Amino acid sequence: MAPRQAISREARSTLWRSLQTFNVTRIVIALVLMLYLGLDIGDDGVHATPSTEACLVYLAAALAFAAVGTWWKRRFVLQLGVQVAVDLAVISALYLAAGGMRSGLAILYLFPLAGAAILAPLLLALFSASVATLFLLAESVWQVFMQERQPPLMQAGLYGAAFFAGVLLVNRLAARLIKQEELASQRGTDLHVQQLINQIVIADVGDGILVVGDNGVVFTANPAARRMLGLAGEVAGFRLGEGPGMEPLAQAFTAWLRAPVDGAVFVTVKPYQETEGLLRGRRDQPAHLKLRFARVDTLGGTLGRSVVFMQDVSAIENQAQQLKLASMGRLTASIAHEVRNPLSAIGHATALLAEDLHGPAEVRLLKIVGDNVARVNRMVEDILQLSRKVQPNGEPLQLAPFLAELKAEFCEIHGLADDIVYIGDAARSSVRFDPLHLHEVLLNLLGNAVRYASHQPNSIRVFPARDAAGRIELHVQDDGPGITPEVRAHLFEPFYTTSSKGTGLGLYLARELCLNNDAKLDYEYRFDAAAMGPRKASGRFVISFAQPA
Repeated sequence: MAPRQAISREARSTLWRSLQTFNVTRIVIALVLMLYLGLDIGDDGVHATPSTEACLVYLAAALAFAAVGTWWKRRFVLQLGVQVAVDLAVISALYLAAGGMRSGLAILYLFPLAGAAILAPLLLALFSASVATLFLLAESVWQVFMQERQPPLMQAGLYGAAFFAGVLLVNRLAARLIKQEELASQRGTDLHVQQLINQIVIADVGDGILVVGDNGVVFTANPAARRMLGLAGEVAGFRLGEGPGMEPLAQAFTAWLRAPVDGAVFVTVKPYQETEGLLRGRRDQPAHLKLRFARVDTLGGTLGRSVVFMQDVSAIENQAQQLKLASMGRLTASIAHEVRNPLSAIGHATALLAEDLHGPAEVRLLKIVGDNVARVNRMVEDILQLSRKVQPNGEPLQLAPFLAELKAEFCEIHGLADDIVYIGDAARSSVRFDPLHLHEVLLNLLGNAVRYASHQPNSIRVFPARDAAGRIELHVQDDGPGITPEVRAHLFEPFYTTSSKGTGLGLYLARELCLNNDAKLDYEYRFDAAAMGPRKASGRFVISFAQPA
């Protein structure tokens, strides 16, 4: 017979530990009884009493029970039943030897009965209480009829009632504790299974997941996050920003901690290569990541844990652009005849009307027609240009003279002072990029910059740099307001524009020209703060060339 039905391994271990505590307590009680009842300490020395043998037997049995319970953890109920039976027998013998109820030893019955109530099933515990109660009542009746004494029968009855009440109360409390332990064990098992499931899901999910502390220390990263960041090695313990090329991620996380928002943040993590340290990784291309942050609600936020969700949107953006380009390719085949010819006819008719109509209202209406014809014609030209894929120029292009000439042309076109546009020192840097394509890309970027810059000295900056992998980059930035994450998500999509006068093809065309020359155009939320002075720029366009020339 089992002590409990359908209990877990943890609950069984708890019962065996409780039984060992019961055995240790029995040894202590046996020693106290030996000193109190088994020895008579007087002026003439120490003498044995009639109870000495019983106390010695009880101490030996207590030691034997402790040894058996330690080395043979089987037959729990049998061991407990034998121990309680020995306890009741020895206590009854001592009770009789000490003079019965007047000795006060009836209180010793509480020890085995409490142990039985805690560790044994209710039936066995009640049986033990009934045995002790019947013995007390039988001893009192024996004294009444056989020895003609008047023992306190009421006291014996009260002891019996107390035994039954104590056993019932303690047994119910013990059963409730065991059920709670069973529930806690089951919840622990469920939690462990859930953790294993979470590990499988996190390891297999396509999005990168980082668990980061408020101080920037990374606690864990799933395989997707390692792949996106180009990490190789143990990631736990390092701080965001310590790894090369991951400063944008650290800056975005710090900004979110200062002002938590629900929106996404876009950053660009560039390739890097390290020869020592915890993190040694490299990628061939920059990773354009969409970041989302979530706070972990642990102990009122005192632990300071946050989860960073990362999604590599480079492939998604490229796929979306390819789909739109395919649609535009089909549209381009009919644009020349279906759109340009009517535009030419409208433009020619507008010019003829302008010769005959000279009233203010007519001139204003003709100007509106002409402006919209020019806008649609410019859009048609941009679309047609997308279909003209030219082979990239294989000759190296010296950046220093090219940028100087470009600055002079741009300032003359827009009527800018010479000190508004700053050109960084390109030294002898050269790249493999078609000059006409690079000229068009930079004019597009500078045209956007001049609309938002403050037109103060050095408010527009163009300067070369090298990334951690040694590739040449060209940065274009201004001191105007930065691009919001919402706009950044659609920045290079065709026909997306925030200007009423734009076609939405400028940046898309610039990126396509860069891709046609094995380069990459992207927008980073980073800037040269020292060079910009007190004005705060929040981002820059970066042209990453294929390789140093």
